[in-house]
Amino acid sequence: MSRVYPFDDGATARAVIGDDGTLVEWNEGARRLLGHPAADVVGRPAADLLAGSDPPAPPGTPRWEGTLALRHRDGRTVPVWLLAHHRAPRDGRPGDWLVVTPLTGGETAAPDDPGDPLTRASLIQAPCAVAVYDERLRLRRMNDAMAEIIGLPEERLRGLRLAEIGGKPQSDELEQGMLRVLSTGAPLDVQTLLRTGARDEVRAWLARMAPVTDGAGRVRGVCLAAHDVTENHRTRQRLQLVNEASVRIGSTLDVTRTAQELADVCVPALADFVSIDLLDPREPGWEPPAHITAPVSLRRAAHQSVLPGIPEAVTAQGQVSVYPAASPQADSLIAGRTIRASDRAEATEATEVTKARDDWLRSDPVRSGRAQDFGFHSAMSVPIQARGLTLGVALLARHRRPEPFTADDALLAEEITARAAVCIDNARRYSRERETALALQRSLLPRTLPRTAALEASSRYLPAARAGVGGDWFDVIPLSGMRVAMVVGDVVGHGVQASATMGRLRTAVRTLADIDLAPDELLTHLDDLVIRLSEEAGGDGSTGEVGATCLYAVYDPVSRRCTLARAGHPPPVLLPPGGGGARQLDLPAGPPLGLGGLPFESTEVELPEGTVLALYTDGLVQHRDRAGDAGHPLLHEALGTYTGSLDETCDSILHALLPQGGAGDDVALLLARTQGLPASQVATWDIPADPALVAPIRKQVVDQLDRWSLSAAGFTAELVVSELVTNAIRYGSHPIRLRLIHDATTLICEVSDTSHTAPHLRRAKTWDEGGRGLLLVAQLTQRWGSRHTADGKTIWAELGVLDEDEGLGLG
Repeated sequence: MSRVYPFDDGATARAVIGDDGTLVEWNEGARRLLGHPAADVVGRPAADLLAGSDPPAPPGTPRWEGTLALRHRDGRTVPVWLLAHHRAPRDGRPGDWLVVTPLTGGETAAPDDPGDPLTRASLIQAPCAVAVYDERLRLRRMNDAMAEIIGLPEERLRGLRLAEIGGKPQSDELEQGMLRVLSTGAPLDVQTLLRTGARDEVRAWLARMAPVTDGAGRVRGVCLAAHDVTENHRTRQRLQLVNEASVRIGSTLDVTRTAQELADVCVPALADFVSIDLLDPREPGWEPPAHITAPVSLRRAAHQSVLPGIPEAVTAQGQVSVYPAASPQADSLIAGRTIRASDRAEATEATEVTKARDDWLRSDPVRSGRAQDFGFHSAMSVPIQARGLTLGVALLARHRRPEPFTADDALLAEEITARAAVCIDNARRYSRERETALALQRSLLPRTLPRTAALEASSRYLPAARAGVGGDWFDVIPLSGMRVAMVVGDVVGHGVQASATMGRLRTAVRTLADIDLAPDELLTHLDDLVIRLSEEAGGDGSTGEVGATCLYAVYDPVSRRCTLARAGHPPPVLLPPGGGGARQLDLPAGPPLGLGGLPFESTEVELPEGTVLALYTDGLVQHRDRAGDAGHPLLHEALGTYTGSLDETCDSILHALLPQGGAGDDVALLLARTQGLPASQVATWDIPADPALVAPIRKQVVDQLDRWSLSAAGFTAELVVSELVTNAIRYGSHPIRLRLIHDATTLICEVSDTSHTAPHLRRAKTWDEGGRGLLLVAQLTQRWGSRHTADGKTIWAELGVLDEDEGLGLG
């Protein structure tokens, strides 16, 4: 629909011709000029109005002007000067041509009438571009500066509206501003981007509009002064782009993501296509070379385009390409500076660069064909440099924007790239440190969990998505008497230092577990160790920052009881066998490790066979997007979906509790399903305090082994039992108890008494009568040791179980 103006629309002959050549609109001014009513011509080919001349060929620019011979309704030929603007498709409407010509009449005052206020206001000699429009917003006067901007003389345009002179949406907006000035009498400033002049170049304009009044103060028209503010506009754009780059680039410590952010910032603000290629590291820990020589191997880290799907890209992301000398990428890396090349170059250096680029493209048909298909005309290679190292190169190219890259564009690209280079280098260094920490972490964590008769276990460890590797760890440690220890811990902090501290604590826990300390005692010793590590971390007398939490549990498959203690660590979650809801075990919290002087308490609970225990670090249940303790109900729900597979349940728990982008902190998860040892696999005897009764006891042991079908281990077991029982009678305190435990692979002999004196292994001299007992036990068994109990101590020894045809069960 045509816009309705509060003035005579017939003062201009105006028509709209579709791109297919059909007349779409025909106004009253066109009827007055040629006599044809709109009903006779709309919908017919516009060429029917030409008087014997061929229609002009579509111009290469959006504007055309010239004189054509047109056919009047009465048959005569009328030469008419026409101004035509091509309007691109918009708002679902197809593209068309707006064709106008002014109609001059007697009602229009002479342009040099000294009594006309519009004539007095024209300022013809002013260097500023000025135009004066009357009450109908039709051009009355304009000076030479304005005519130069428009590219047409005043006599051709007098009587046309601004929207008809410009023919663009911005022209309509300016005309609306003039209408506002005309109606309100108040001046108005409007800034716009507009293609003007013969070069059809986009420039920024500040249009200052002021009312023109007569002697009585009545508004008789509008004076428009145009000021070219392109440079100021570009400066603001550059500052805005640099500020945007500082905000958008470097949001993560990921090299590829940072490179993609650099490409995204440059498109479309600076280029139509951008590729980011980084030097390809040859090995872990590789540092970029100080000097670069061609050919250069570069890995495509990111690219971006104004076209969907980035069809211009020849190299896929992650792919390595080799760039020879004379390629823009290699040349800028070797020179260490920005290199510009343009098909429209005039400078000698740029021309030489363009020639070298063309030679390189001819040697690569795929790349050359892609450049021709999309019409690349200007390119710029900017080395990515930070801290004295060259990391890669950014290639910026234009094929939609007609302007070539300027020196100011190069400075802007260098400023943005320099900011991105620091972020890429930070991400590269972080990635290297992260890989080192991950390698250290993997070497310190158990590669596989041991298979024991006490429980089945499955585990997961995930480093933090952004903070990096931390000090979370887990472990399953076989103990004497078929028992097993489970431990989960968390060292404060992230990085290599946290991983190293974790390794020291895990080793300490294994050492303390090897001497069979109770959970609360073990945490007390571990607390002392963390205090010493904190003092070492201070070094110069300052307080160290080493801290940790830990949960330690010991499960006995014979009694089916579990003893637990924790040091500031989240309590475990228990899922009873045969269904039922998961619940959190109520354990005394205990202080975190490293505070010193505060006690730890143990709790003993009974765990029926088939009970599932979940031990974890706080990274699993705590997240910044999750309020309070909202993670614990999710853990209980996820654990409740257990269907028999510990591995699948681990994955389900991680999927349910961790955000899609990864955990905000390290996560360690250990799931254990308890197993019970049947009473038929345990035999116990109370030992009298009489050495003469050792022989009958040995006989009872041999008989028991026969009933267990372990006769092959009978000879070794008889010797070990004889030695342990004799030592207990001689040096221990009553009561004394002997216990045999076996599973499919191991036979365990345990002798307990109420003495707290631990035995010592020593080597007897040649003529010594004693001192060979424990040495004999050590030689005949796989392992032996002692552990303190609440009532005294237990001496134990493990023997390997062999089939009947494999001989003696010697360790």
